[in-house]
Amino acid sequence: MSYFPISKRGMEKLKAELEKLQTRDRPDVIKAIEEARAHGDLSENAEYHAAKERNNIIMSRIDDLQLKISNSQVVASSGPFTKCVFGAKVKVENVDTGEEFDYTLVGPYESDPENGYLSIATPIGKAMLGLMEDDSFLLDNGNGEEEYRIVSVS
Repeated sequence: MSYFPISKRGMEKLKAELEKLQTRDRPDVIKAIEEARAHGDLSENAEYHAAKERNNIIMSRIDDLQLKISNSQVVASSGPFTKCVFGAKVKVENVDTGEEFDYTLVGPYESDPENGYLSIATPIGKAMLGLMEDDSFLLDNGNGEEEYRIVSVS
C-alpha cells in the first residue's frame, strides 16, 4: 500500500481534530438527540432531525479523518533544500504577471494554498517537484500556458 506524505505538524492537526470530534462534538450531539427524542413525536421534531443530521456529518468527518491518518506517513523534512521537494519553502514567480507566491510543499491532506501550504499532488506542485532555483516550468491554466520560475528554495 502506498502512503501519502504528511508533516508532523499536519498529522498532529488531523489527530487533534479527530480527538475533538470523538470526545466533545459527538457526545454533545448524542446528548442533543436524546433530549430531542424525549420531546415525543419524532416525525415532526425538527430538533431531532437537525441533531441526527449533525451526527451524520460528524461521523462522516470522523471516518474521513481516520482514513487520512491511516493512509499517511509522517515524513521528516530538514533542509537546507536545493530542490523543490516535500517540506521545502519555495518562492515562485508567474513570469507573465510578475506576481510572486510563497509556498511550503506538503502532502495532499494538509494543503492550504491561501495560507501558503501547497500540495505536491496539485498540478503546480507536481510541476515544481525536483526543480531548482531559477528553473522555469509551464502550467496550463485552462486558457493556455503560463510560465513560472522558481525564485528561491529553502
